[in-house]
Amino acid sequence: MLDIIDLYVGYYRDLNILQGVNLTAGEGKITTILGANGVGKSTLLKAIYGFLKPNSGNILLDGQSVIGVPTHERIGRGLAYIPQQPGVFRHMSVEENLLVGAWTFRNDKARIREKLEENYARFPILREKRKQMTGELSGGQQRMIEIGRTLMTDPKVILVDEPTAGLAKLLSEEVYQMLTDLRDRDDLTILLVDQEIREALKIADYVYVLELGRNKFEGPASEFVDLEKAFWVG
Repeated sequence: MLDIIDLYVGYYRDLNILQGVNLTAGEGKITTILGANGVGKSTLLKAIYGFLKPNSGNILLDGQSVIGVPTHERIGRGLAYIPQQPGVFRHMSVEENLLVGAWTFRNDKARIREKLEENYARFPILREKRKQMTGELSGGQQRMIEIGRTLMTDPKVILVDEPTAGLAKLLSEEVYQMLTDLRDRDDLTILLVDQEIREALKIADYVYVLELGRNKFEGPASEFVDLEKAFWVG
């Protein structure tokens, strides 16, 4: 469970991008954050992960505040982050990319092998291509590697920022299916920021809409039928 309480965050202390945001990401659910560009969606994820220090408010992970907790310790508590910009190392093999995710337990060979095998079972194509250079793979397969690398640390909550940005429709569908499988098969909690409104709503359990750094709408994804009304900004 992830709770955001009255959060104020900015890149400058006197200029808050987020202004009192409240949000809960339910356990084993996909919670989606929607809104126009510039409303603070990605800023929120960065604050949760520890890249930005909130000016006020609280962030609770399983009921415990992580304000002031370094990012590497948040990872140890079960938090993970998949940024919008591709983060694979194109000139490294698939397996080498996955092993980057095991850096914090790099001396535990048994655990590393266990996590690699779990990823290969989850994504069989990665086992097939494990020695191949990552830059030779499709965009969807590179996203698969990013997700697999993230799962090496046994996260409980995954922050996902614009997972299909720049991908063709067919590859985007693969990525959304991966996220759905992580919820349904692995019971992971996912907080998703997305501009692909209709596609995000298809897989979401609960939705928050931000406007000008504040909460505007929220509710079960099934209630967001009138998209034009829900996302009108005036």
